[in-house]
Amino acid sequence: TTLSYAGDLPHSGNLQRQISVNEREREREREREMRGRTHNGNYHPKEACLTMHQPWASLLVYGIKRIEGRSWPATIRGRLWIHAASKVPDEATVSAMEEFYRQIYALDGITDLKFPEHYPVSRLLGCVEVVGCLRREELACWKAVPEGVRLEALTNFCWLCERPQKLSDPLKMRGDQGIYNLEMKMAEAAVRCLLPVESPSSIKFPLPNPHDSYSLRPGSLHHSISEAKEPEAEKSPSLAAAIAGAQAAATQFSKKGQETIKVTVPDRKIVRDEMTNKIKGMSLQNNNRVTNTANKIVDKAEGKSKFVYMRKHSQPGSNSLPGLDQQPAGPSLIFS
Repeated sequence: TTLSYAGDLPHSGNLQRQISVNEREREREREREMRGRTHNGNYHPKEACLTMHQPWASLLVYGIKRIEGRSWPATIRGRLWIHAASKVPDEATVSAMEEFYRQIYALDGITDLKFPEHYPVSRLLGCVEVVGCLRREELACWKAVPEGVRLEALTNFCWLCERPQKLSDPLKMRGDQGIYNLEMKMAEAAVRCLLPVESPSSIKFPLPNPHDSYSLRPGSLHHSISEAKEPEAEKSPSLAAAIAGAQAAATQFSKKGQETIKVTVPDRKIVRDEMTNKIKGMSLQNNNRVTNTANKIVDKAEGKSKFVYMRKHSQPGSNSLPGLDQQPAGPSLIFS
């Protein structure tokens, strides 16, 4: 039976409205399903926590990253604690993500980004406020937010995050899958250690209905966005190269990505040549930085990375979490 606003509407002109209702109902079913996967939705609104891989976890808590990408819609609004998983990030991954954010912030005139000095693992880092969730195509065309924010819209569902706060001293703890509750003692200790973050560009996402905290949800901007959609502007060579490097960094956690990222030596040369061609218009300094980053990521994909890391923050007993293709913990799905 086709759903409608008031029973079966006889006129064909109401077809689009009926389809929209069907889409919303499917979205609600998906949200209910996801709640079931996150401990049946039984998380306390002030103690909800999400485990992410580094460097994405720290970038979010430091206010540099404003969009948390996932394959599933956000079922929470308000405070969300951020925990860093146990995997130590390699130099190539950190470099790729920092270059990505340098490039997208530069579009909005911000060139003095201060990145975290360290990316600790197996630690509770801080929290953000989740104020909404949109589909990728909605956020990508939303003119109410800066261009750099729109360029973070590279996943099926984009969680909109504001008001980051970090812990004065990250707290050691084990993570879990999906959205889960912090232990009461941990939550109480964390609240006492919170410090405000001087975000490079504070963002305030406008709610369609200020009285409804869930008014900014998938489908809420669909019609207005589709009417105002414009052809995508051509990306500069440096921006295109930064996005490519960040995409390669993110796919290392995906089983699907692990299958597709294993390139042969001839393929690797093609990838490097393409990356070099993309950045011909850059300065020599930027050219060398992005090219080196691309080379390191491709080498790592083949299992030939020459990096040696110091696992300064690795703790015995801390749990490694599943990859991006699974809904639980895992890293940010920024570039799936």
